[in-house]
Amino acid sequence: MKKFFTLFILVGLVIGVLSACGTSNSSTTGSDEQTETEEKKVLVMGTSADFPPFEYIDTAKSDEIIGFDVDIIHSLAEKLGYEVEIKDMDFSGLIAALQAGKVDFVMSGMAPTEERKQNVDFTDSYYRSDLVLLFEEDNKITSADDLSGKVLGAQVNSFQEEVAKELNGTVDFTLETRDRTPDLIQELKSKRFDAVIMEEAVAVGYMSTNKNLKTISVPNGETPGTAIAFPKGSELTEEFNKALNEMMESGEIDELVVKWFVE
Repeated sequence: MKKFFTLFILVGLVIGVLSACGTSNSSTTGSDEQTETEEKKVLVMGTSADFPPFEYIDTAKSDEIIGFDVDIIHSLAEKLGYEVEIKDMDFSGLIAALQAGKVDFVMSGMAPTEERKQNVDFTDSYYRSDLVLLFEEDNKITSADDLSGKVLGAQVNSFQEEVAKELNGTVDFTLETRDRTPDLIQELKSKRFDAVIMEEAVAVGYMSTNKNLKTISVPNGETPGTAIAFPKGSELTEEFNKALNEMMESGEIDELVVKWFVE
């Protein structure tokens, strides 16, 4: 009986140990899966969500940031194995936020100008839209010379502001800036601005909902296009640039152009 009892205890101990081992292995597996999920790197994208159709919020539908750039970056992130968190801020503070490490990259319809290239690295341009003057029809602006004595609006620290300053060297007008594009449009509608300088693709969007808005081309309004900005020396620049070029070569970017700029 003692032998049987001893054997029974030993069997119980063995089963207990095996059960403990099984529990341990199960927990480890779960932990590994959790670690793999946690290790999927989240990149923070800085943008100014006031620039339709590149990035904006359709408040009538939701508070989600949508647009051409947003579709591109989600596709890139999926291809490269990243998750992206989008952080909305004023356009004028995007480069500073990137340099301060508050965001991992900037994608906001941003032109890769020579001045900006001194502070950040850019991918290749993935879209280009020339600049125009947007104004209400009753202003009867037929050329840039008609801006003389008037007020022109531009977004702070934008390529548009740079071109406006150059134009101001030959045409005498007052240049005023605002942080966000909707503010520029509001000033235009309120008659405080006579015209606004902006990308044609963006102007077309506003014209579609404001039938009294018109545009004319801007002298020297050719842009270097739009690109993604990364910190100086970032390894992400080459990685994203390669995937971005693959999207352009495959026609995926063209499909998104049709979706956001044509349809």
